[in-house]
Amino acid sequence: MRSPDPSLRCASFRMTDSAHKPTRIHMRWLDAVSCDKRLRLYWFLIFVVALGAFAFRAPRLRMRPMHTDEAVHADKFRTLLEESSYEYDPHEYHGPTLNYFTLIPAWLGREHKYTDITEVTLRIVPVVFGTALVVLAAGLGSGLGFAAVVAAVLAALSPAMVFYSRYYIQEMLLACFTLGVIVCGYRYVRTRSLVWALAAGGFVGLMHATKETAIIAFGSMGLALVLVILTQSGKERSVRHVLAGINWLHVLLGVAAAVVVSALLFSVFLSRPIGILDSYRTYGAYLGRAGGHDTAHVHPWYYYLQILLYVRYVHGPVWTEVWVVLLAAVGLTAAVRSSTGILPVDRTRGQDAHATNLRGAQGGPIDPHLVRFIAIYTVVMTVVYSAIPYKTPWCLLSFLTGLILLAGVGVVSLWTWARKPVLRGLVVILAVAGVAHLAFLAYRASFVHYADSRNPYVYAHPTEEIFIAVDRVREYAAATGVGRSADRPIQVAVPGCDYWPLPWYLREFPYVGCTSEIPDNVGPLILISDKLENALSHRLYEETPREQRRMYLYLFDDPYYVWFRPGVKLVGFVRKDLWDENASRHSDPAALIEASHGRQAPATGGAVRP
Repeated sequence: MRSPDPSLRCASFRMTDSAHKPTRIHMRWLDAVSCDKRLRLYWFLIFVVALGAFAFRAPRLRMRPMHTDEAVHADKFRTLLEESSYEYDPHEYHGPTLNYFTLIPAWLGREHKYTDITEVTLRIVPVVFGTALVVLAAGLGSGLGFAAVVAAVLAALSPAMVFYSRYYIQEMLLACFTLGVIVCGYRYVRTRSLVWALAAGGFVGLMHATKETAIIAFGSMGLALVLVILTQSGKERSVRHVLAGINWLHVLLGVAAAVVVSALLFSVFLSRPIGILDSYRTYGAYLGRAGGHDTAHVHPWYYYLQILLYVRYVHGPVWTEVWVVLLAAVGLTAAVRSSTGILPVDRTRGQDAHATNLRGAQGGPIDPHLVRFIAIYTVVMTVVYSAIPYKTPWCLLSFLTGLILLAGVGVVSLWTWARKPVLRGLVVILAVAGVAHLAFLAYRASFVHYADSRNPYVYAHPTEEIFIAVDRVREYAAATGVGRSADRPIQVAVPGCDYWPLPWYLREFPYVGCTSEIPDNVGPLILISDKLENALSHRLYEETPREQRRMYLYLFDDPYYVWFRPGVKLVGFVRKDLWDENASRHSDPAALIEASHGRQAPATGGAVRP
C-alpha cells in the first residue's frame, strides 16, 4: 500500500524461515507511529493493562505496616510539606524526586501538616509510577510490536513490581524513569525529533535526582549502545559514519535538559545551590557502601537470582518469577540470532526510510537493534548488581524491567518459531499459565503475606504486632493524656536508633522522645527493646533514690511483649498511676486488681519493680 507521501513509506523487511532463507514480506506504510492501526491497537491494549495494573496496586494501602525506610522518607517529606524546604544528604536518604512528587497527593488531599498525611498519601506515589512504567511500554510498540503488550502484562503482574509499587521508596520511580530514557531515546533514533531528545534528557535528570544507583544504568546504557553500533555490518559500523549521523546540537540540548532538571530538584529550585554539588559528591559515600563497608546488607552474588528463580523460607510458600526469567532467556536467544542490517534514516523527514526487522507472525515488527540494546543493557545491569556486595531486594527492579521486556520478545519469538497450530496452542497455554501464576503470587505477596518474613520481598520489616503497641499507647493517651504534655512524655529506646517506624505511628503526639539507650529521666510510659530491660531496671531501682522510686507495670498483655520485627522484641512499661487512671474506666474492680498483679514482672530475670 502506498502512502500519500512516499517519503513516509516503510520498506519491506526480512525474516528468516526455518531453512534460513530470506523471505520478503510487504508491510503497509507507517506515518511515524500514530497512523498505524496495529500500533493503535497495541496502545489501546497497553492502556487497558495499565488500568488493571493500577486497580491491582491501589487497594488497601494502609494494610501493611510501614517499613523503616518508608517512615524515614515520610519524615524527610515532613520538612518539605510543612517548611517548604529540602536539604539533600549526600550520605543517606537518596534524591528528592520522591518527596516532590508526594506533594501532589498531599495538596490534592488538602493535607498541609505531617499529622494530616496517611500511608495512602505516601504510597499512592509509587503506585502511580508503577502504573506509568506499564504505560511506557507503549512507547516501544513500534520497535517491539506485540512484545510490548506482553511486556506490559508481565510488568503489571510481576510480584516484585506489584509489591514495590506499594512501597514508599525510590526504586519504582527509578525504574520508571529508566524505562522513560530507553523509550525516548529509541523514539529519537527513529524520528530525530528534538522533542524526544529533550524528553530523554529530562528522564535522565529525574533518574539522577531519584537515586545514586542511576549511574549504573547510565553506564549500562552507554555500553549497550556502543556494542549495538559495533555489531552492525558494513558502513553502519564505521565510527566516522556513526559520528556523522549524530546531531550534536540535539545531544547538547538533551544533556542540558538533564542537568537543568537535576540541578533544579537538588537545589530546591536554586534556593540551596550546595545541593547540586552534593549530588555528585555523594558517589564517594555510596561507592564505599556498595563495596559492603559499614552496612549489614551484604548478600552473596546469587541473591537476586535466587529471589527470581526459586526461594522458600522456613516451610513457607514457594516464590518464583521463573516465567519471566525463562522467557527473557528466549528473548535473549532471539536477540543473538536476529539478522542485522542497515537502518538508514531519511534525515530530511526525520522518519525511517528502511528497517531490517524480525517479525513475530501476527505479532508485528520487532527491531533487532532495539532488542539487542535491551539484551546487552539487561545482562550488564544484572551482572553489576549481582557483583555488588550491598544488596536489598527492591534493587532488582532496575534490571527486572529489562528482563520483562526481553520476556515479551521471548513470547513473540516462541509464537514465530512454533509454526504448527498445535505448537502455537501450547505457547498460548504456557503464556496464560505463566501470567496466571504471576498474578497469583503477586496477590499473595501484596495482600496475604505482605508482612511475613518468609516473603522474599519483605525485608527487615516490622511485624503486624506493631499495631498492637501503637493501639495500646493510643489507649493510654486517650485516658491519661500521655504524650500531650511535657510532664507525661512517651519515650522509646531501641539500640542503634532502630526504633523506626514508631515515630511515624506516634507522630500525632507532640511529646515523644526516641533514643538508643534508656533516658536519664524515665517518663510514665516507655517502649524499649527487650535487650534494654535490665538497663531500665537498673535505672529505675538502683540509680534512682528509694524515696523517688515508682512502680511500673507491663504495658502489653501476656507474654508482655510484641514482636517489633523478626528477632526483635518490644516491651512496654507504664507507671502505676497512669495504669490506675486508664483502668478506672473499667467497671469491675476485682478484675482490675487481678490484672494489676498479673502485669507485675516476676522478682527474677531483671524485674522492673521496686
